[in-house]
Amino acid sequence: MHTLTANEAKTQFGDMLLKAQREPVQISRNGKPVAVVVSIEDYESMEAMKLLLLKGKIQRARNDIDTGNTVDGDAFFNELFRDNKE
Repeated sequence: MHTLTANEAKTQFGDMLLKAQREPVQISRNGKPVAVVVSIEDYESMEAMKLLLLKGKIQRARNDIDTGNTVDGDAFFNELFRDNKE
């Protein structure tokens, strides 16, 4: 992954966009990564994967509800808080 400082990204914006079409470009500020610029194709692919994962989680949750694989929310949180106090 190519890395640019925030100032370099600002002064080389057009070049950064061209590089992002080939590979993600990381932008750092004060030596710390703060952003990544990716192509629209990569972005759309990541969003599609996130949607598929979310749909899978929803389906598993529905299956758990249908099969009675649930817990009482109040009891769960009471036990959780009790365990953290000990």
